[in-house]
Amino acid sequence: MKINLVGGVLALFALIALMVAYGTMFTVYQTDQAIVVRFGEPIRVVSTPGLNFKLPFFDSVITIDKRILGLENPAQEVIASDGERLVVDAFARYKVNDPLKFYQSIGAIEGANQRLSTLLNSALRRVLGASKKIEIVRDKRAQLMAEVRTQLGEEAKSFGIEVVDARIRRADLPEQNSQAVYQRMQTERQRQAAEFRARGSQAAAEIRAKADRDVTVLIAEAQSKGEQLRGDGDAERNRIFADAFGRDPDFFAFYRSMQAYEAGLRSTDTRMVLRPDSDFFRYFGNPSGKGREAEPAAKTPQGAPSAPK
Repeated sequence: MKINLVGGVLALFALIALMVAYGTMFTVYQTDQAIVVRFGEPIRVVSTPGLNFKLPFFDSVITIDKRILGLENPAQEVIASDGERLVVDAFARYKVNDPLKFYQSIGAIEGANQRLSTLLNSALRRVLGASKKIEIVRDKRAQLMAEVRTQLGEEAKSFGIEVVDARIRRADLPEQNSQAVYQRMQTERQRQAAEFRARGSQAAAEIRAKADRDVTVLIAEAQSKGEQLRGDGDAERNRIFADAFGRDPDFFAFYRSMQAYEAGLRSTDTRMVLRPDSDFFRYFGNPSGKGREAEPAAKTPQGAPSAPK
């Protein structure tokens, strides 16, 4: 009985010793930094990762992330110095470089995000409010972001925070202004398109007019050249005909008659009302083309009276 009691007491003491030993140790990871707090008051900061010790039941450990953290700021409307309104969407990147000051001033990452969001909005309004829209959108954007980052970093130092970066993700016009700008751009593009179409129509009309003029001139020149060549051909033909007629009038007459037969006696319903012994058909009766010789007059009987005249 006594042995069982002693064993139970020893087991109890061993359990208590184990709990005390476990309570004295804590681990700091590479991504964290820790603050040992005793009765609500920080007593030391542990930045080196590894196994550390504290007083059990009296000390507590608060870990703070030492990596670069992100702050996504909601879009807000900013008025530039020229009166233009812009909807600015910005973000920031920061890290806790003084955990003790961070714990004493803010205490947690959620509170840091809220405080930095307010400070970022104030810095954006100050810097962008002193600049023109074209400088924010294009000309001095990098310089303005550097100013915002500097101002935000100076204000965040008092909280043990180092601002790594702060940038504008986008800067757009408000919805109503965007619609007006888009409508104006559309109207301007339509005007330019109408102007281009008018210029194209004018150029097309000029090209067509020039082409028509050139066609008319070419046709006229071709007709003139054709008439001239036709005249020269007719003159040459007449000269050849005249020369042929001078050399052999009978052959010339025969050739002209053959041409007349070819032109007049076609296979398509040709009708001619002529006497068979007409001069037109003289080559049908005689290849030489000469008319029939008159038959000699019949001799009258001797002593017979002649016909009355």
